[in-house]
Amino acid sequence: MAINREDIFRYVREKYSTSPDYPWERDADSAVLRKSNKKWYGLVMNVRRSVIDGKSEDCTDILNVKCSQLVREVLINEGKAIPAYHMNKRLWISIPLDGGISFTEICGVIDESYELVK
Repeated sequence: MAINREDIFRYVREKYSTSPDYPWERDADSAVLRKSNKKWYGLVMNVRRSVIDGKSEDCTDILNVKCSQLVREVLINEGKAIPAYHMNKRLWISIPLDGGISFTEICGVIDESYELVK
């Protein structure tokens, strides 16, 4: 089952008192998740699926998060994530919110990203 971006926003609001920030006029759909020090720990974007699969022109939401090398490798190998779209591909991953990963796992990677961002 697909994960709704509003569920992510509710989670970070309750756990980290974070509200999504929409910094780009030309892309009012992309939401940045920032710590109180203004550093990003997440980015929710709506992108063409071709970013993920190289084929489809449909759109889907993705979540970009920073993660450890181990988590990165596991999620990519399991097909739950790809090297980050539009971010440092060594330190960040993109997770399609189309149901390939559980909400519990999403919360875990959000928590890790929050802790890794200094």
